[in-house]
Amino acid sequence: MADLTHNPLEEELEIQISPSQPTEIAQVSEPPSLEPLPEPEPLQPLPPPEELLETPPATSPDEIPGELPETITVSGFEVVGSTVFDDATLAEATAPFTNRPISFAELLQARSAVTQLYIDAGYVTSGALIPPQTLEDGIVTIQVIEGSLEEIVVTGNRRLNSRYIRERLELAAEPPLNVPRLLEGLQLLQLDPLIENISAELSAGLRPGTSLLQVEVTEADTFAVQLSADNGRSPTVGSFRRRIQVSEANLLGLGDGLSIGYSNTEGSDGLDASYTLPLNPRNGTLNFSYGTTSSEVIEDPFNFLDIQSESRYYEITYRQPLILTPTEEFALSLTASRRESESEFLEELIGEALPFPSLGADAEGRTRVSALRFSQEWTRQGSRQVWAARSQFSLGLDALNSTVNEDNIPDSRFFAWRGQGQYVRLLAPDTLLLVRADIQLADEGVVPLEQFGIGGQQTVRGYRQDFLLTDNGALLSAEVRLPILRVRNIDGLLQLVPFFDIGTGWNAGEDPDPNTLIGIGAGLQWRQGDRLTARLDFGLPLVSVDSEGTTWQEDGIYFSIVYTPF
Repeated sequence: MADLTHNPLEEELEIQISPSQPTEIAQVSEPPSLEPLPEPEPLQPLPPPEELLETPPATSPDEIPGELPETITVSGFEVVGSTVFDDATLAEATAPFTNRPISFAELLQARSAVTQLYIDAGYVTSGALIPPQTLEDGIVTIQVIEGSLEEIVVTGNRRLNSRYIRERLELAAEPPLNVPRLLEGLQLLQLDPLIENISAELSAGLRPGTSLLQVEVTEADTFAVQLSADNGRSPTVGSFRRRIQVSEANLLGLGDGLSIGYSNTEGSDGLDASYTLPLNPRNGTLNFSYGTTSSEVIEDPFNFLDIQSESRYYEITYRQPLILTPTEEFALSLTASRRESESEFLEELIGEALPFPSLGADAEGRTRVSALRFSQEWTRQGSRQVWAARSQFSLGLDALNSTVNEDNIPDSRFFAWRGQGQYVRLLAPDTLLLVRADIQLADEGVVPLEQFGIGGQQTVRGYRQDFLLTDNGALLSAEVRLPILRVRNIDGLLQLVPFFDIGTGWNAGEDPDPNTLIGIGAGLQWRQGDRLTARLDFGLPLVSVDSEGTTWQEDGIYFSIVYTPF
């Protein structure tokens, strides 16, 4: 199941107890660069090409005069001005008119054959002509005029800067003007969440070979408020989570987005903010993210220890798609990440807070991690299936006063790789198959901030949140969403969702016992348009574990509600 309500800011105070592992507090805070892949959806049908782009009729050959007495013998044609076709292709097109006497009408046909090459390849505004010339050595010159845009006129936009649209279309309309490529650029804008609808008309410009593109835009509503509730937090700080997120996807009219969220449980409060600025018309972006969380352990029998923690993260990410089409994207991103946490306990018992001795923390109970993260993301969408994958290399650094320990104790110096993949298949109307995989490999032990969590609503259902936290891990999950009730007048859909989850984890040192969790179960999901999604899952654990909590998670029950009023 995709993470609809995941809070990347909340620091987990997770108590792990097993016969082979001492009790410890593992602090886990996930900034945006480490969030799970969002659930992909099959590509929605795009408007027909004729609705997106109205084009002038293709250039037709000149009317051929009647019989002409004059004939000439052409030994060859020299085609000048073509940047699209090589000499061999052009020579092949004009070959039927060489090395024999031809009439003036056939001479025009040779010219038209070159024009037809352009039309067939989608260059409908390009053409060829025979300029005035003196025939020498039987060589006739054909001049190609390749089409280009004279101007792009954008209308209908209110807040979105015309430059945002114009620059993206200029990329698609680089000379020589190719209509299929321009249509692809319009399709990308139609898929842009900032745009509700777009249409364009291509007409002749003032100069030969030039065209005017008139674009009509209807902007989408870019302001959104999302309210959510779930029981996906660790019971250590209270599993029931409430969250509100406010976002504006076009803050300054540049296509820049700002998102601010607040979440809390009985034992935690978190605030996060993110700002994304477009850098170029190829959808390159720069993102700034910050989050802070305060937590305290409220779960028996450890709540009397008064364990409290503060955590925060800072991230700067540059992301650049290298392949971008309406159905496929491949992008690279580089993130500079900083994560910090401080934990203390016993203040209420002894009147003075002491540093909590968590794994990898310094003598003051602090953990500081500086890292560079290099990610590769790929998505391919079709009308019936979607593939999505992400690979990420994380290099921990001894920089900016990061935590550095001796004796092989985990610290800010580490190297890890994480791979994630999703496959969605539309089996029938409103019937989806969703398969997810996730893996992390680390070169050595890592601090709890970087460990791999297994168990809970988003990983292996049937167990409490992050029941296992390990240096390395792998997850596989599959579910089928079957429609059982449709309420068309309110756009409502109820689905039955059987699922299977399995996860395993291992450490650089001693492994937990058990180190593999398996869960099966079923859920109900209600979707009402794009405003409301509610889900209830029941997971049955197939591997017995020692879990003595009293929350719904221990009973294998998970719920989530996401409501977007506007």
